[in-house]
Amino acid sequence: MALKVAIVGRPNVGKSTLFNRLVGKRLALVDDRPGVTRDRRYADGNIGDMDLTLIDTAGYEDVTDDSLEARMREQTEAALDDAELVMFMMDAREGVTSLDRIFAERLRRVHKPVILLANKSESRESGGGVGEAHALGFGEPVAISAEHGEGMADLYAAIVAASHDIFVEEIDEPDKPIRIAVIGRPNAGKSTLINRLIGDDRLLTGPEAGITRDSISVDWQFEGKNIRLVDTAGMRRKARVQEKLEKLSVADTIRAITFAEVVILMMDKDDAFDTQDLQLADLVEREGRALVYVASKWDLEDEPQSRMAKLKGMAEDKLPQLKGSPFVALSSHSGRGVERLMPAVLQAYDTWSVKVKTKDLNTWLFMATQRHPPPAVDGKRIKPKYIAQTKARPPTFVLMANRAESMPEHYKRYLVNSIRESFDLPGTPIRLNVKSSGVNPYAEGGAKSGPERYKGDAKTAPRRVKKAEKEEALSKLPGKALEQKKTRKAQPKILGGLKSSASKKAGSSVAVQKGARGGARQVSRSGRIRTGQKGGAKK
Repeated sequence: MALKVAIVGRPNVGKSTLFNRLVGKRLALVDDRPGVTRDRRYADGNIGDMDLTLIDTAGYEDVTDDSLEARMREQTEAALDDAELVMFMMDAREGVTSLDRIFAERLRRVHKPVILLANKSESRESGGGVGEAHALGFGEPVAISAEHGEGMADLYAAIVAASHDIFVEEIDEPDKPIRIAVIGRPNAGKSTLINRLIGDDRLLTGPEAGITRDSISVDWQFEGKNIRLVDTAGMRRKARVQEKLEKLSVADTIRAITFAEVVILMMDKDDAFDTQDLQLADLVEREGRALVYVASKWDLEDEPQSRMAKLKGMAEDKLPQLKGSPFVALSSHSGRGVERLMPAVLQAYDTWSVKVKTKDLNTWLFMATQRHPPPAVDGKRIKPKYIAQTKARPPTFVLMANRAESMPEHYKRYLVNSIRESFDLPGTPIRLNVKSSGVNPYAEGGAKSGPERYKGDAKTAPRRVKKAEKEEALSKLPGKALEQKKTRKAQPKILGGLKSSASKKAGSSVAVQKGARGGARQVSRSGRIRTGQKGGAKK
């Protein structure tokens, strides 16, 4: 188990900045104005090789009345009781103030190791403040800069020295909890509901609207199951959100919805399902999270039965994409109806995680298309082939059909509503992706088509064409022409019409023909064949 460390101090000294640096991400809201943090926040962090459980607290105020600052001080007192090591932070630029001395006197009665941090000590002006910190009586102050990350090595050494005698118990890691986010408009009773569920005043509550600014997570167990409840800031309409701090709170709430698995939408019974509630529910559906409606302040309702029927009818009319979502009416202040909330949340979680067999899906598809066939678009009917579930949380299905891009939206809604009714999936978001199955992947230009190959002529080509192609192919082979030249038979050459020389003398040969014996015979100009050689001996 990690060492539990609380970061305390007066307002606007940089506690949340150091908290974010040790955690490694921007969990706590940070702003220049004092008093941004109100609830205590837990998160896992580390410094060097040490694992820490960090507690970010609100600025300490010396107030004991019923004001908001007094309730914030009670949260800081609870963090001191829960921590094993305390990091007391002061501002080195401003030096030691009277509120620092009052808080130091309070810390001396805690009887826990205290590390004194002089924050904002990156400038020269902070040297005097670091020297004044010795007067608080907690030993040598550790000069750091939480914003720039300076002095972290000295802080690590101080934590190692201070935690030397602290016994850290090793426990097994718990199972992954079910993340439940509680959202709604300001002053809807979200923090009060979480305090009622866990049976402790863990979160800061009060009659003022907008007390919660950060998204605070609380770990809890319900019937042996690990639950992580996330309290969020109230979300007003976008046109009314003007301040920078409220914009940061709204962004933190949206991030909590994104990482949640089940979302509880808190609504006031008198103005439930107004424009902002509808937008929040639509956001949950688009994020694909399970949704549970909660009507708060139900102990003030005079006609609960008729009002409940009216609210359920409004939910189905205005949010048909979430038809069948659980609806719970309760009172966070008195506890009336709170016992029905968690069974509804677990039921919504189980529905959100359901997996349907492919065989049952295709049987349903055949019956659904027989009951209501797909429409014909441009004179051609769309034919669904088969369907399968690709994933859960939320349930996502893929339908294969020809001309999938032409399937109208109203028929897709019919299929989604039929799935919800046939397989008992009330309220959960359902994703249906329609893909085309008529494209041949091996065709030219398809997903699995290779380079173009020569397939030759058809088998029904004439025999003379095949013979000519074969001879042409053989003639182009290397060395084939020389082989044909050697095996070729000699053909007689007939030479005719050779002219004599320019003198045209009688008796000169004008043509040479081969005789029977292969010898040459001379022919005169008159066509008579001479049997003897010119100038030869006469017989």
